[in-house]
Amino acid sequence: MNATEIKNRIDKASELDFGTLFNQSIELFKKVWVQGLVTLLLNVVLAIPVIMVIYIPMIFLGIASAFTSANNYDSFNETGFSVLMMLLIFVFYIFIIVAMSTIALALKAAFYRICKLRDFEELGKDDYFYFLKKAYLGKTIKLSLAFSGIAILSAMMCFIPLIYALVPLSFIVVIYAFNPDLPIKDIIKLAFDLGNKKWLLSFGLMFISGFLAMVIGFLMCGFGVYITSSFGQLPSYFIYKGVVGFDDEDEQLRRINELSIS
Repeated sequence: MNATEIKNRIDKASELDFGTLFNQSIELFKKVWVQGLVTLLLNVVLAIPVIMVIYIPMIFLGIASAFTSANNYDSFNETGFSVLMMLLIFVFYIFIIVAMSTIALALKAAFYRICKLRDFEELGKDDYFYFLKKAYLGKTIKLSLAFSGIAILSAMMCFIPLIYALVPLSFIVVIYAFNPDLPIKDIIKLAFDLGNKKWLLSFGLMFISGFLAMVIGFLMCGFGVYITSSFGQLPSYFIYKGVVGFDDEDEQLRRINELSIS
């Protein structure tokens, strides 16, 4: 499906029912809560090496800084060691933002692909690292940078722009998940088109589902938040499904799989 066709479907989108989408999200959550939990745990596990890459050099730099300062304070200032440390810390900080946002976006996009498998009862494995593979890693990094840039810029423009941007940002991941070969600029543009078209519905569903996921999670002794957190991501999938849908090739493949099973 190309960008023009997706844009046309968004422009011609019919009304969607809040209750229907919410109920569909509940039903799908029953099928994918395990995958949602695995996605969250993978996010944490993959973050550990990134953090270690950052902090181990910083520890050695701190020790070197203290040793140099204790032995020759004037030399420490003259060599500009402190400036070098500040520069390295800044580079490390940028690295960790890029790495963490790339991992988060890639895993979330893969989770949406798994949601589609469960929703249509298609055959296929739960490939959590689909968007971290060589074919899409470069685009995932670039898209995560654009995603973070939009979020940071919206936050800098005070509270209201950030609230508005939350909806289009959520659709960036969904559109990328099912249209990974589209150019990045088209993915972002289509996400804002879809977000503008269904903003109120999307925000309402995201707020209610996220709030319920948090409340029910805390009622489950706190740890339940990790189990229920993926519920808040499902309305975006169903809005995309209701407005854009999936191309005929996917539907034909699903039917072939069903026939082969029977």
